Amino acid sequence: MSDAIVRVEKLRKKYGDKTAVDGISFEVKKGEIFGILGPNGAGKTTTLEMIETIRDIDAGHVTIAGLDVTTESQKVKYIIGVQPHSPAFMDKVKLTEQLEQLASAYGERVNAKELLAEVGLTDKANAYVENLSGGQKQRFSIVASLVHKPRVFFMDEPTTGLDPQARRNLWELIKQTRDKGVTILMTTHYMEEAEVLCDRVAIMDNGRIVALDTPKKLIQQLLKRGFKKAQHVEQADLEDVFIDLTGKALRD
Repeated sequence: MSDAIVRVEKLRKKYGDKTAVDGISFEVKKGEIFGILGPNGAGKTTTLEMIETIRDIDAGHVTIAGLDVTTESQKVKYIIGVQPHSPAFMDKVKLTEQLEQLASAYGERVNAKELLAEVGLTDKANAYVENLSGGQKQRFSIVASLVHKPRVFFMDEPTTGLDPQARRNLWELIKQTRDKGVTILMTTHYMEEAEVLCDRVAIMDNGRIVALDTPKKLIQQLLKRGFKKAQHVEQADLEDVFIDLTGKALRD
């Protein structure tokens, strides 16, 4: 895959006798949204953390934009953004000040108010993170992770715990980030989310990748294997009802 920006080769991680990641390999194309799916304990988060330089690699090789994650970790950190599952920010520091301080750590200067406007947080410029709603915190976490204009952005279950409006709004924000040329790797437990957002997905189980393709092709492959389920197609679901009755607008 000549246009790959992330290359993972035979990646492995053990904790004592337990193998969390068992020799997986995959590549991520520039400008795509790549999803890693799997049940709890499948190795998704550990995989991301090794690629992000957060966790040591026991065996295997990872490069991002040609940089070796193990031997060139400092350079890698300047070209990636990471939105963890539970982001932490400074208390009693305004959102604008948080963004300016984060940018300065990378030697960058930013217009904090413009960045907040991009994620619908203009009126929260002087607020503290601890006073934001769940959806607001997630949007702020995204813009905070992008202050240094990374080439690759990692997201670990970004919409967990959000209401339908906030979740759908965040989907649009993720797409907009991709459309700016940022490659995105994400984990999620929501299959609808993966189907809507991801260009390709890797499905993990017991530390291994058991399938990797576009959501559409994976579904087609399942059907070709003879899979059938009761045909009961509705034109809408309960979430559609919820959105229709309460509106698409965010409840900040």
